[in-house]
Amino acid sequence: MKKEAQNLSSLDRSDLALAVAVFDAGSLIGAARALSIEAPAVSKKLAHLELRLGFQLFHRSTRRLQISNDGKAFVQHARDVLAAFEQLADHMLDRHIGLRGHIRLACSFGFGRHVLAPLLADFQDAHPLIQIQLQLVDRLPDLVAQDFDAAVWLWNPKQSNLRVQTLARNHRVLVAAPAYIKRAGLPRTPQELTQHACLAVREADQTPTLWALQPLRKKRSAIDAEPVSVRISGGLSSNSGEVARDWALSGHGIMLRSMWDVHNALKRHELVQVLPDWGIRDADVQWVLPPRTNDSPRPLRLKQLHQHLALALQACPWNQPLV
Repeated sequence: MKKEAQNLSSLDRSDLALAVAVFDAGSLIGAARALSIEAPAVSKKLAHLELRLGFQLFHRSTRRLQISNDGKAFVQHARDVLAAFEQLADHMLDRHIGLRGHIRLACSFGFGRHVLAPLLADFQDAHPLIQIQLQLVDRLPDLVAQDFDAAVWLWNPKQSNLRVQTLARNHRVLVAAPAYIKRAGLPRTPQELTQHACLAVREADQTPTLWALQPLRKKRSAIDAEPVSVRISGGLSSNSGEVARDWALSGHGIMLRSMWDVHNALKRHELVQVLPDWGIRDADVQWVLPPRTNDSPRPLRLKQLHQHLALALQACPWNQPLV
């Protein structure tokens, strides 16, 4: 047992990389290509490694190479150790040279263009060795399958394996242009929305549209504090929230839109809030991380970006009083 422990303690990165390369390639020739060495050298190194370990990693024949049960466990742990080596190297380089490397982010179109993109540019200006790729998407992608480091997303993702942290509070409110209010009047209750032209944001096959409104402020009675679902109708709908917002600005109806997107128009009195006590609290800005495949820490550059965004959005203007 003592001799086996000594053999294991003498392992180095090249031993681990060799076993992983053979497993991934499925052959000694493929592993030789991946490691840029000759195939006989791979066979010799693998045999020497197995001799030191005291067990076979791979069963080999003239036609087939198959991993052993011990080999599966070894390769799994070897991956984790190699990843930890990479993380350590990145961390020390970041500390002594500055933040460096790639960050691949996903975000929705509107928020990504108007809010996130300028903040990312500021971060990259401060850390010129960082390369950031921002991918704007309609739906939250599979972060692992599509190789994203993180996402900035409105609404809480439904996937339970994702790590989610709130960057900024946000909610959806009802708004309309003064011209529409002058023409059609103000609804006094959520139920009166059924009598108004409402601008729906929906996919082509989603009809009719329900607005599940919640009280945004404390109500005097329990009845007033209950959510209300209203089936809205109107002549205009789109799968683009920005199109619906432009229709609202032009006086074509009432829309339900995130406060981050309409707060400037509200401040300029281009839009007014309709039923200001009602809305939907489902649109917080979230920092979304994929599940970790091992226990190694996330790159320092990703942690620093998270801190940068959290600080920048700490006093987000859409959560300040309208003056």
